[in-house]
Formats: sequence, structure tokens, C-alpha cells
Amino acid sequence: MGRIAKAKTTGLALAGLVSALAVAMALAFLVFGMPGKDIAAIAFYLLISGSISLALGFAAAQLGLRSRLGIRGKMVLAGVVGSVVALVNVVVTALLMFLSPHDLTLLAVLLLFSLVISLIFSYVVAGSITSSIERLALGAQNLAEGDLSTRLDTGSNDEVGALARVMNTMAEELEKAFRRQRELQQARKDLIASVSHDLRTPLASMRAMVEAISDGVVSDEQTIQAYCSNIRSEVEHLSTLIDDLFELSQLDSGTLELRLQPSSVEEMLSSALDSMRAQAEGKVLKLSHTLNGHIEPVMADPHKIQRVLYNLVQNAIRHTPADGTISVEAQDVGEEVQIDVVDSGQGIVQADVDKVFDRFYRGEKSRSREFGGAGLGLAIAKGIVEAHGGRIWVESQPGVGSRFSFSLPKASAVS
Repeated sequence: MGRIAKAKTTGLALAGLVSALAVAMALAFLVFGMPGKDIAAIAFYLLISGSISLALGFAAAQLGLRSRLGIRGKMVLAGVVGSVVALVNVVVTALLMFLSPHDLTLLAVLLLFSLVISLIFSYVVAGSITSSIERLALGAQNLAEGDLSTRLDTGSNDEVGALARVMNTMAEELEKAFRRQRELQQARKDLIASVSHDLRTPLASMRAMVEAISDGVVSDEQTIQAYCSNIRSEVEHLSTLIDDLFELSQLDSGTLELRLQPSSVEEMLSSALDSMRAQAEGKVLKLSHTLNGHIEPVMADPHKIQRVLYNLVQNAIRHTPADGTISVEAQDVGEEVQIDVVDSGQGIVQADVDKVFDRFYRGEKSRSREFGGAGLGLAIAKGIVEAHGGRIWVESQPGVGSRFSFSLPKASAVS
């Protein structure tokens, strides 16, 4: 116990003594009508008795703190000390007030009887408390050994019950943290495996074409030009993959820099769709956008949101057959603006709907080189939208098409 704590405890004890003395004197005067001379004498006796009690109490407290007694022993010690202090007070006060030996003997017998009763009561109460603490200790030991499913009994409403509830909350948070850690470790393994696959395939293709040119397997100019074009495409694919991985690492670490500003939804849609129109026309797809009513500016980084639109529209182009349609719609929904990318493509089976935003996840058809992509576009779109404080989701029906939607906060709602 530090000096400040000791000083505080001593001050409280002295304040308690003075308060007890004042209450006793008030009762003696107001209730029992004792004369002032007797009140002064009783006050003197009580002051001496109280001082002795405080001294004995502090000595017992120090003994309990320094000893190796358990809680049961300390509570029994407290009962013994309380009874002994009461006995000493009565004896000292009786001697000072010159009571008869018969009265003093009677008081001593009554106090000894009270001492035995208090010892029994202290032992029983201490037993119930120590059993609760032993259960807490057993639960804490199980947690320390790695059994994070351990939960403690929180039936009591006292401090032990409160401690059990705190430990249960701690166990739940630890269990969640370890579950997240396992998921992250598994995701890291999947990431390494997927990156290795997506790097190995184009590298193997480029190596074969370079060796064919180098070894003279192909010599005509037309084939060489075709090989060079394919190598250039593979390099662009690898460059895009590396850029996507870098952006994902920024999203994961929370270091993605956003230049938030009030941004026009119309301008972002027009800019993103203009850059995708040639790709859509190459697959004979109709690409359009619609604003449903007046759309307020959103608080966003225009370049990042255009990246989201680019990824969603590109995903729609990949999975929509020729002569299909892709429309981008914007509408006001309270304090947010909702943007939908709707296509008439192949749709997504229900088992895949909850996985489409997972990194490196690709449906069976999109795993082929024909459909391209590394399975990162939707994961990046999700990360960017959530970094803006928005939401992103998908609704799809196989054979009918898909609707990818995301929402962004209005600039007026943020400011």
C-alpha cells in the first residue's frame, strides 16, 4: 500500500471516529437527555476506546495483508478482531466508569458469546465467497490454457458476479480476435496461392513465346508480331494485377488516401462510361446511364469512385453476352445516393452471391482466360466504397442478370 493510500485510509478512519463520537453524543443528549457533565465524561471514555480500537484495527489489517492467509482466513480474522476490539472497548470503558465486577463479568460473557457467533458467521460467508472465486480462478486457468469457449457463472449480482461478466466479455472478444486471426492466416495462404497462379500462367506463356522467338521456332514476321502483341497483353495483365494488389494492401492497412470533396454523380458516371464504351461496343453491348430525378453531390474522391464504376461495369461486360444491355442508374435515397449497375448477363448462382466480393474469387466460367481478370475488381470496389462510409451489395438471378448496387453519403449529410 503506497503512502498516499495509507494517508487516505488514516484520514477516513479518523473522520469515522469523529463522526461516530458526534453521533453518540447527539443521541446521548437528544434521546436519553443526559446532562452535559456525563456527556463530557462519556465522550472522553469513547475517545480513548476508539483510539485503542483504531490501533488494533490497523495492526490486524497489516497482519492480514502481510500474511499468506486466504480470503476465508482473512474474513475470520476480521471477525475475531472486531469481537476482540469490542471486548477491549467494553472492558476499558467499564473500568474507567467504575462498573461493578458483576456487570463487567456479564458483559464479558456476552461478548465472548458474540465472538463465537461472529466467527461461525464469518466462516460460512467466507466459504461462499471463496467458492465463487475458486470458480473464477478455474475459468481463468482454462482461458490461459487456450480454451476460449470457457464461460463463467454470472448468477450473483455482487462484485464477484460483475468480475465474472467482465471475464466472459473478455473471453468473447479473445475468441473473436483469434477467429479473425485464423481467417486472416487462411486468407493470406489463399492470397499467396492465387497470386502464384495468376503470376505463373502469364509468365509461363511469355516465356514460351520468348523462347520460340529466341530459338527460331517461329521466324515469319507475322507470327513474331502476334507473339509480341500477346507478350504486351500479358505484361499489361501483370501490371494491372500488381496495381490491384498494391491498392488492396492500402485498403487492408487503412492507408488508402482519399481526396474527399463534393462530387457530381452525373460527371462521374459520364466519365467512367465514356472510357468503357468502346469495350462494350466491341462485344455488341448497349451501355447507358440514367439519373432518376435530381441527384445531389456526394462526398467522395471522384477518381476512386470512377474506379469502382469501372470495375463494376467491366465485370458486367465480361459476363453479359452479345446484344445484351448494361445500364447504370442513380437515385436519391434519403441521406445517401444509390448507384446501380444492372446487366442482362448470365447472373450469379445463389451459392456464389455471398462470395463475389471476396478477393480472387471467380465463378467457374470466369476462371478461364477468355473472361480475364484476377478476381480482385469487386474486392477493390467493396473496399473503396466502405472507405467512403458507404455500402455495396448484389442481387442476381441466374439466366436473367445481376444488379450491383452501392451507396455514398451526400455532401450535405456529411457537412
